[in-house]
Amino acid sequence: MSEEAATSPKPAVKDGEMMNDSSKRIPTHEKIAYGFGDFGNGFMFDLGQAYLTKFWIDACGIGAGAVAGIFAFTKIFDAFMDPIAGSVIDNRKNIGKRGKFRPVMMISAIILGIMTVVTFTMPSGLTGVQKIIYAYAAYMIWGLVYSFTNDPYGSLASVMSRNSQDRSFMATSRQVGSVGAQFIAGVAFIPLMGLIANGNTGVKEEHGYFWAAAVFAVIGIAMFAVCYFGTKENVKVHRATGEAAKKEGFKDYIKVIFKNGPLGALILMTLFTISAMNTNNQMMVFYAQYNLGNIGLQPIINAIMMGCSIVGVFMIPTLTKHFGQKRTAMWSFVVGAVANILNYFLPSNVITFIVLVTIGYTALAIPNGITWAMVSNAIDYGEWRSGVRKEAITYAAFNFSRKIAQSLAALVSAGVLALTGYVANATQTPRALNGIKAAMTLYPGLCLIIAAVVIGFLYKLDDKRFGEIADDLDHGRWEGGKIGESKATDQDKD
Repeated sequence: MSEEAATSPKPAVKDGEMMNDSSKRIPTHEKIAYGFGDFGNGFMFDLGQAYLTKFWIDACGIGAGAVAGIFAFTKIFDAFMDPIAGSVIDNRKNIGKRGKFRPVMMISAIILGIMTVVTFTMPSGLTGVQKIIYAYAAYMIWGLVYSFTNDPYGSLASVMSRNSQDRSFMATSRQVGSVGAQFIAGVAFIPLMGLIANGNTGVKEEHGYFWAAAVFAVIGIAMFAVCYFGTKENVKVHRATGEAAKKEGFKDYIKVIFKNGPLGALILMTLFTISAMNTNNQMMVFYAQYNLGNIGLQPIINAIMMGCSIVGVFMIPTLTKHFGQKRTAMWSFVVGAVANILNYFLPSNVITFIVLVTIGYTALAIPNGITWAMVSNAIDYGEWRSGVRKEAITYAAFNFSRKIAQSLAALVSAGVLALTGYVANATQTPRALNGIKAAMTLYPGLCLIIAAVVIGFLYKLDDKRFGEIADDLDHGRWEGGKIGESKATDQDKD
């Protein structure tokens, strides 16, 4: 265990004093502004998850198997970049009035916008191998920048407020922003790309993707600016200085994962929930074009599906207030699993497909929103267990699972297309159509069953327990004594 808590020059709080008061609420406008960060994030992140597969295969002519390899490798690379990003951010010194996380988030968001456009660019005159190399390089750089954008953004919530209702509100705000961006990307991107690249303009299809991505990237950066200027880091946190400060390394990253039971459960759960959601998003355009026979249905289905999801996400504060975070998440997974599995076994029909995919997606969006509050709680739990606060590296550990899940989703999506004989812009065989349908519905259904089991049996930080931990932290206490005064010891129990 780090000696940080033991060697700090002075304790963080005197006996009887409170560092923070978790009963106090932060202004509503700050909680709303926080959600604009994920709104902006979605304008850049969701494009890659939903449309890069089709861009690379159909517009650039890269084979489906090669695209599966690009996504799988780069996402695993990204995952291992997260601990580096988390360590760099946690090791920041000389923190100014703008806080520890917000400046890093904003600068990285601007670079991320640029890289989003680069990923939807394919220079002319490249051979097939050169196109693959370019795609690898562009997306790997994009992923690294994304880590430096998302890690500080996710960590920011934990220092805005420790109040459970505030965190539920911020989780709702963030998920509304996320699903809202998915809604706009799902409804507007393909029509915008088609408008730019139609036969009358003489613009090639790949250039249509480029200009549409540029529009979305500019909006994404603007939304991050709203988050940056509209939020504050309100929670007072003890941070060691001078000789007491110790740089975090990979060893500390491993400790964070294995000594934080709630975080471990969230990491495992996320492997299945995010791979389910991303596979759904990636396969939607293929399912609409080939299984339903009309690519024009894609924005319509996404509008209904994601519009209902936004309504569902607004229910998070009410649901968690009455049933708690854990129960709400678990039963939402069950509902989503049933809807998705039914969608696979029922014959392909526009109406039944839309109804069931909407239920499944909404039932997944609700616990995905709750997860953000759970991660903030896990950060606090880690401080309570160790006496040392590590926001960014804890969030990086969680984000690691999201990257692996995204890689898994890419493998499933592009891999199924390759294995079932998908041919770009052609009539598909029954085998290929069934593969698209299975990836779109059956795979998410099975993932959500596993997620329900994980959250039900392995996540043990319920609302009551967190309230006790929050009270300790408000008074400057960790499990072993006073934060910044008593030596933190390596304890193994969760």
